[in-house]
Order: sequence, then C-alpha cells, then structure tokens
Amino acid sequence: MSGKYNEKDKSISCSVCNLCGACDYIDVPYEKELSEKTKYINKLFKGICRFDKVNGMFRPVFYRNKVHAVVGMSRDKSIITGTYSEGTHNIIAVDECMIEDNKADEIIATLKKLFKSFKYVPYNEDTKKGFIRHILIRRGFSTKEIMVVLITSDIMFPSKNNFIKALLEAHPDITTIIQNVNGMSTSMVLGKRSKTLYGKGYIEDVLCGCRFRISAESFYQINPVQTEKLYKAGVQMANITNKDTVIDAYCGIGTIGISVASHAGKVIGVELNEQAVNDAQVNAKINKIKNIEFVNGDAGEFLVDYAQSKKRADVVIMDPPRSGSTPDFIKSVFKLKPRKVVYISCDPSTQVRDVKMFMKGGYKVKECRAFDLFPHTRHIESIVCLEKECK
Repeated sequence: MSGKYNEKDKSISCSVCNLCGACDYIDVPYEKELSEKTKYINKLFKGICRFDKVNGMFRPVFYRNKVHAVVGMSRDKSIITGTYSEGTHNIIAVDECMIEDNKADEIIATLKKLFKSFKYVPYNEDTKKGFIRHILIRRGFSTKEIMVVLITSDIMFPSKNNFIKALLEAHPDITTIIQNVNGMSTSMVLGKRSKTLYGKGYIEDVLCGCRFRISAESFYQINPVQTEKLYKAGVQMANITNKDTVIDAYCGIGTIGISVASHAGKVIGVELNEQAVNDAQVNAKINKIKNIEFVNGDAGEFLVDYAQSKKRADVVIMDPPRSGSTPDFIKSVFKLKPRKVVYISCDPSTQVRDVKMFMKGGYKVKECRAFDLFPHTRHIESIVCLEKECK
C-alpha cells in the first residue's frame, strides 16, 4: 500500500489514511493546509500576538528522518510491518509512507523479507511469544549516515552474523546496526538494554553548521530542513551578545545551545535525560565549543537553585515537551529575571497557556513566528519571544 505526491499543489494521497490517523491533511493543497494552520494558531493567540503565517516546506514529502515500524503477523501468517491503527494495537501494513524517509521504507521492506528468510517470528503482545518487535531507522540527511535499530524480545539473536551480512549486502550504506532488547509488556518501543551489532552505535548529522551525535534514544528534530529555519529564527529573536549568559532548558542533545554558543558569553544546557546529556557533552567537543556546560537534572529545580545562588542569566531558551512547561519552572524564571525568554513549542495550545502565565509575571510578547515541521499533520512548531517589562 502506498501513496502519491502531487507536484503541482503539493498534496499527498494515501491508501491507508483512514486507518492510520497520522496525517490530517490528505488530498488537501499544501497552501490551503498552511492557511488553515495559520488561522488556527492566530485564533489561539488572539489578543496576545499575531503570526504572519505558518512557514511551510518547499517540498513537503519524505521529510521524517526517524521512522518506526511495528512488526507483526497477518491473518494468513505472513510477516507485516507498519503502524498501529489509531487508538488501537491493530497493525496496518504500510509499504511506503509519504511523510517518512523513503530510504528508510526501502530498508524496512528488505528487513521484512529477511525476517521471513531467517524464520524470525514477530512478537505477539497477547501470547508474549516471538522475537522481533519493532524496527527503528534514523538517518542523517546531511551526512547520509543510517542507523538501524532492531527491537527484540530477547538478547539471543539466532544467526546474527549471517543476518547482518545479508542486510549490509542489500544496503551497504547502512552505517550502524543496534539490537535493543525490550522484553516487557509495555507500549514503549525501546527497552533499557542496547547492543551494537555493527558500526559505531550512533550516527551524526549536521544542523545549523554544527555536527551532532545521535543515539537510538536521543531526541532530535525529525525535520532538519525546517528545524534550521526554526533555530535561525530563535537566534535572531534572542539577539544574544558575547556578554550574555544563556540557559537552554530542556536542551536534549544540545542542538539549540550549541547553535547559539558562538553568539554568547556562556551557555548552560539543562536536561533530565541522562543519555541525552552524554550526547550533548560529546557534541560540544565535536564542535569545539568551550563556553557551554550541561547539567543532568530537572530544569525547574535547576533554575530555582541557580537563582538562589545569585547567579545571572540574560536569556532563557526553552523547548519543552508537547505537554508544555510547568508553573514551577515558569515561577523559577521569574526569580531569575532574564532579559528575554525564547519559548519554542511543538504544541501552541500548551504554549499559549504558559505565555499567559509569563505575561502575568511581568513579561510581554515581542515577536512570534510559526513553522511547519510536520506537513500534512495538524501539528505546528512555534516560537514566542518574551521580554521583561521595564517598570
């Protein structure tokens, strides 16, 4: 099953869209989609700020650099790969997705054939039996590096070397292969144990002129083309000087903090995920950035302690998860009193809630912009720049 891309109006069609639920704009001209998204975000932010437009992609297709496929068995006992039907754990067979990297889809098709050839049985959630659970593929669009993660129910990997050899013969451009073990009854894709089967166990990609190491567990924006536009807008809004101390909250693997470090006096990245912090520290070394440090901890708790120590921060950049920030974090920003707060969000509905709290705490919205990082879905990435009001 596959879809089609219309070069003229940049719309997509898909034969499984009614079952999958991932895409909200099927057979809709891209300009109309962007117009509807612009109306939506301006309705959310009415009376606060006005977004000129949602900045779209030149070619909004095959943009996801991270592709996940669940592995299962069809009714006729053949191996299938695809996605869960919306709101269920029923697997829909998908051979090609119009928003996923098409190279990743080619590799998944090969893996499906190899699973059959090597007699690897897909994991059954009901019986708790079977070997192969999921496939995760990550690709560096700039570096062309490819990571294949095979999520299995057990560490024992029958005919492992022959399997890897067969996969690499079919796709010699794969740079690393990882086995991740998840033997738990969980909806989480990745387990806690990983083993590198081939290559260095990670890939690298280039974003905003900086090089980043990406592990299987790392958060890294799935649309690097639009992410560059997003981050450049954030840097421009922040207007950072070489005397500024910048805090990059929810920093992940350090993409934002490292991107702004050349403009700042000092950058402090704060992230709860330990593996992401390890990657961030490596990324700083790769890029020879010496004016940045990373802290493994809760961003809100860190800011409270930082403010109590009488240290200053001139700019706070925050990129929280879809659920948004927390009242405790925002209150800790109030204690710190930075000149600017640059708030990046993947969910404007939670962002506007938090922006209202910032406004009650003495900040005003100076600028706002929106970017379409997730074409053909309802999601939007937005930036709001807030400034401390002078009294």
